[in-house]
Amino acid sequence: MPFREANLKAGMPTVAEARRRLASELVLARRMGMTALKIIHGYGSGGEGGALRIALRQTLAERQRERRIKGFITGETWGLFDPASRSLLEACPELSGDPDLDRHNPGMTLILL
Repeated sequence: MPFREANLKAGMPTVAEARRRLASELVLARRMGMTALKIIHGYGSGGEGGALRIALRQTLAERQRERRIKGFITGETWGLFDPASRSLLEACPELSGDPDLDRHNPGMTLILL
């Protein structure tokens, strides 16, 4: 299984707790030899983006700059016509069956480990 899915919004965590969960999930996915990690962070009940979504994507951008992850793809851009998405699908073909592919779902993010 080259990818794993983690629901980071379960239980309505604080931003700090969601960041801790993300760190743990990244470690676990690497230990399991995963190529990718799909995180569910939600979009926010106010319809403006939600604190978890914003904070976790900021954390992922930092991890990418630190070269601790190869990259990430937002749910909004996760689709067959996006070059980064196609690269991820080549690295992890099992993601071609992902129900969020081409759905432009802002409540999730895919991480290339």
